[in-house]
Amino acid sequence: MDRKVLIVDDDPRNIFALKLTLKARGFDIETALGAKEAIEKLENDKNIDFVLMDMMMPEIDGYQAIGMIRKIDRLHHIPIIAVTAQAMEEDRQKCIDAGATDYIKKPIDVDQLLNVIEKVS
Repeated sequence: MDRKVLIVDDDPRNIFALKLTLKARGFDIETALGAKEAIEKLENDKNIDFVLMDMMMPEIDGYQAIGMIRKIDRLHHIPIIAVTAQAMEEDRQKCIDAGATDYIKKPIDVDQLLNVIEKVS
């Protein structure tokens, strides 16, 4: 069975690019344009294997969203890969401290993304 990923990003162009890239590599894709929608999908779909979470979103940012997900018992251990344009070393640590399983920076290097996915899922 294909692994199922939830892509969370407020920019439909980013979702489109990631969706095409991962679908071509056999992943099943779900998408959410924000944290509330993402949490709803995670609560309703028990087949999501991991999350790609954009960190810079309006209303509820990725840091807050990860914290909210980590407080839900059934979702506490789901792998979450933080995706951010912030490329400083302290930004990576901030994502990990917020509860992300791993981190990848934009623009996304597909090989690096696939390596991170393999590592966390």
